[in-house]
Amino acid sequence: MKKILLLSAFFVFGLTAATAQETAKTTKVTTEVKKTKKTKKAKKEVAPEVKGPSIVFENEIIDYGTINQNENGQREFVFTNNGNEPLVIKSAQGSCGCTVPEAPKEPIAPGAKGVIKVKYDTNRVGVFQKNVTITTNVSDTPKLLTIKGDVKAAPAPATPATPATPATPATPVKVQEVKS
Repeated sequence: MKKILLLSAFFVFGLTAATAQETAKTTKVTTEVKKTKKTKKAKKEVAPEVKGPSIVFENEIIDYGTINQNENGQREFVFTNNGNEPLVIKSAQGSCGCTVPEAPKEPIAPGAKGVIKVKYDTNRVGVFQKNVTITTNVSDTPKLLTIKGDVKAAPAPATPATPATPATPATPVKVQEVKS
Protein backbone atom coordinates (compact mmCIF):
# COMPACT_ATOMS: atom_id res chain seq x y z
CA MET A 1 0.00 0.00 0.00
CA LYS A 2 2.83 2.35 0.83
CA LYS A 3 4.38 1.59 -2.55
CA ILE A 4 1.18 2.50 -4.39
CA LEU A 5 0.80 5.69 -2.40
CA LEU A 6 4.43 6.61 -2.99
CA LEU A 7 4.15 5.79 -6.70
CA SER A 8 1.02 7.93 -7.01
CA ALA A 9 2.76 10.84 -5.30
CA PHE A 10 5.69 10.63 -7.77
CA PHE A 11 3.27 10.48 -10.68
CA VAL A 12 1.35 13.56 -9.51
CA PHE A 13 4.60 15.43 -8.79
CA GLY A 14 6.02 14.53 -12.21
CA LEU A 15 2.85 15.58 -13.98
CA THR A 16 2.81 18.90 -12.11
CA ALA A 17 6.48 19.60 -12.91
CA ALA A 18 5.99 18.84 -16.62
CA THR A 19 2.95 21.12 -16.77
CA ALA A 20 4.88 23.89 -15.01
CA GLN A 21 7.74 23.60 -17.55
CA GLU A 22 5.33 23.83 -20.49
CA THR A 23 3.68 26.88 -18.91
CA ALA A 24 7.07 28.53 -18.40
CA LYS A 25 8.05 27.91 -22.04
CA THR A 26 4.77 29.32 -23.30
CA THR A 27 5.11 32.39 -21.07
CA LYS A 28 8.71 32.95 -22.26
CA VAL A 29 7.72 32.73 -25.94
CA THR A 30 4.75 35.07 -25.39
CA THR A 31 6.99 37.57 -23.56
CA GLU A 32 9.59 37.49 -26.37
CA VAL A 33 6.90 38.09 -28.99
CA LYS A 34 5.54 41.04 -27.01
CA LYS A 35 9.06 42.49 -26.62
CA THR A 36 9.68 42.15 -30.36
CA LYS A 37 6.43 43.95 -31.16
CA LYS A 38 7.28 46.73 -28.68
CA THR A 39 10.81 47.06 -30.12
CA LYS A 40 9.50 47.41 -33.68
CA LYS A 41 6.98 49.97 -32.50
CA ALA A 42 9.68 51.96 -30.66
CA LYS A 43 11.89 52.04 -33.76
CA LYS A 44 9.08 53.58 -35.75
CA GLU A 45 8.62 56.25 -33.07
CA VAL A 46 12.34 57.07 -32.93
CA ALA A 47 12.77 57.66 -36.68
CA PRO A 48 9.54 59.06 -38.06
CA GLU A 49 9.46 59.74 -41.78
CA VAL A 50 9.81 63.44 -42.52
CA LYS A 51 8.21 64.63 -45.72
CA GLY A 52 10.44 66.94 -47.72
CA PRO A 53 14.04 67.78 -46.79
CA SER A 54 15.06 68.00 -43.15
CA ILE A 55 18.26 68.90 -41.32
CA VAL A 56 19.27 67.60 -37.89
CA PHE A 57 22.61 68.63 -36.38
CA GLU A 58 24.60 66.38 -34.02
CA ASN A 59 25.51 69.58 -32.11
CA GLU A 60 24.32 73.13 -32.70
CA ILE A 61 26.99 74.60 -30.39
CA ILE A 62 30.71 73.96 -30.62
CA ASP A 63 32.70 74.94 -27.56
CA TYR A 64 36.39 75.38 -28.34
CA GLY A 65 37.12 75.59 -24.64
CA THR A 66 40.34 77.42 -23.81
CA ILE A 67 42.81 77.40 -26.68
CA ASN A 68 46.08 79.18 -27.34
CA GLN A 69 46.47 82.04 -29.73
CA ASN A 70 47.15 80.96 -33.34
CA GLU A 71 46.03 77.33 -32.71
CA ASN A 72 43.92 75.54 -35.31
CA GLY A 73 40.49 77.20 -35.34
CA GLN A 74 38.89 74.67 -37.73
CA ARG A 75 35.81 72.79 -36.43
CA GLU A 76 32.89 70.91 -38.03
CA PHE A 77 29.12 70.84 -37.60
CA VAL A 78 27.87 67.38 -38.68
CA PHE A 79 24.26 67.04 -39.83
CA THR A 80 21.89 64.49 -41.36
CA ASN A 81 19.09 64.92 -43.89
CA ASN A 82 16.39 62.83 -42.21
CA GLY A 83 13.77 63.82 -44.78
CA ASN A 84 12.66 62.07 -47.93
CA GLU A 85 13.87 64.74 -50.41
CA PRO A 86 17.34 66.22 -51.10
CA LEU A 87 18.55 68.95 -48.75
CA VAL A 88 20.09 72.06 -50.30
CA ILE A 89 22.18 74.46 -48.25
CA LYS A 90 21.65 77.81 -49.92
CA SER A 91 24.12 79.78 -47.79
CA ALA A 92 26.29 79.68 -44.69
CA GLN A 93 27.39 83.02 -43.26
CA GLY A 94 29.50 83.92 -40.23
CA SER A 95 28.48 86.77 -37.93
CA CYS A 96 31.79 88.55 -38.57
CA GLY A 97 34.94 88.28 -40.66
CA CYS A 98 36.68 86.21 -37.98
CA THR A 99 34.24 83.31 -38.49
CA VAL A 100 34.35 81.69 -41.92
CA PRO A 101 31.93 78.80 -42.67
CA GLU A 102 32.20 76.42 -45.62
CA ALA A 103 29.07 74.44 -46.57
CA PRO A 104 28.60 71.65 -49.12
CA LYS A 105 27.60 72.91 -52.56
CA GLU A 106 25.92 69.66 -53.68
CA PRO A 107 22.46 68.56 -52.43
CA ILE A 108 22.48 66.11 -49.50
CA ALA A 109 20.51 62.95 -50.28
CA PRO A 110 17.81 61.65 -47.90
CA GLY A 111 19.46 59.77 -45.03
CA ALA A 112 22.93 61.10 -45.89
CA LYS A 113 25.26 63.07 -43.60
CA GLY A 114 26.99 66.35 -44.38
CA VAL A 115 29.50 68.69 -42.77
CA ILE A 116 29.67 72.46 -42.41
CA LYS A 117 33.25 73.50 -41.67
CA VAL A 118 33.85 76.62 -39.60
CA LYS A 119 37.18 78.37 -39.12
CA TYR A 120 37.61 80.90 -36.33
CA ASP A 121 40.53 83.35 -36.43
CA THR A 122 42.43 82.35 -33.30
CA ASN A 123 44.82 85.26 -33.73
CA ARG A 124 42.22 87.30 -31.81
CA VAL A 125 42.70 86.98 -28.04
CA GLY A 126 39.83 86.77 -25.55
CA VAL A 127 36.44 85.17 -24.98
CA PHE A 128 34.29 84.81 -28.08
CA GLN A 129 30.83 83.67 -29.09
CA LYS A 130 29.94 83.84 -32.78
CA ASN A 131 27.02 82.64 -34.90
CA VAL A 132 26.83 80.89 -38.23
CA THR A 133 23.56 81.40 -40.09
CA ILE A 134 22.50 78.50 -42.33
CA THR A 135 19.83 79.00 -45.00
CA THR A 136 18.34 75.83 -46.53
CA ASN A 137 15.41 74.58 -48.56
CA VAL A 138 13.89 73.16 -45.35
CA SER A 139 12.38 76.42 -44.12
CA ASP A 140 12.34 80.15 -44.75
CA THR A 141 13.68 80.58 -41.19
CA PRO A 142 17.48 80.27 -41.09
CA LYS A 143 19.18 77.91 -38.65
CA LEU A 144 21.63 79.46 -36.17
CA LEU A 145 24.73 77.55 -35.10
CA THR A 146 27.10 78.83 -32.39
CA ILE A 147 30.82 78.62 -31.75
CA LYS A 148 32.37 79.84 -28.52
CA GLY A 149 35.56 79.67 -26.57
CA ASP A 150 38.43 81.57 -25.01
CA VAL A 151 41.67 82.33 -26.85
CA LYS A 152 44.63 82.85 -24.52
CA ALA A 153 47.56 85.00 -25.61
CA ALA A 154 50.62 83.11 -26.71
CA PRO A 155 53.55 83.61 -24.38
CA ALA A 156 55.86 86.35 -25.56
CA PRO A 157 58.95 84.91 -27.21
CA ALA A 158 62.07 85.28 -25.11
CA THR A 159 64.17 88.05 -26.55
CA PRO A 160 67.88 87.30 -26.57
CA ALA A 161 70.04 89.75 -24.67
CA THR A 162 71.44 92.34 -27.01
CA PRO A 163 75.19 92.04 -27.20
CA ALA A 164 77.13 95.00 -25.91
CA THR A 165 78.44 97.15 -28.69
CA PRO A 166 82.19 97.11 -28.77
CA ALA A 167 83.75 100.20 -27.34
CA THR A 168 85.23 102.49 -29.92
CA PRO A 169 88.86 103.14 -29.31
CA ALA A 170 89.52 106.49 -27.74
CA THR A 171 91.02 109.03 -30.03
CA PRO A 172 94.22 110.34 -28.59
CA VAL A 173 93.97 113.95 -27.66
CA LYS A 174 96.96 116.18 -28.25
CA VAL A 175 97.73 118.26 -25.28
CA GLN A 176 99.62 121.44 -25.93
CA GLU A 177 101.77 122.80 -23.33
CA VAL A 178 101.13 126.34 -22.47
CA LYS A 179 104.23 128.48 -21.73
CA SER A 180 103.94 131.28 -19.42
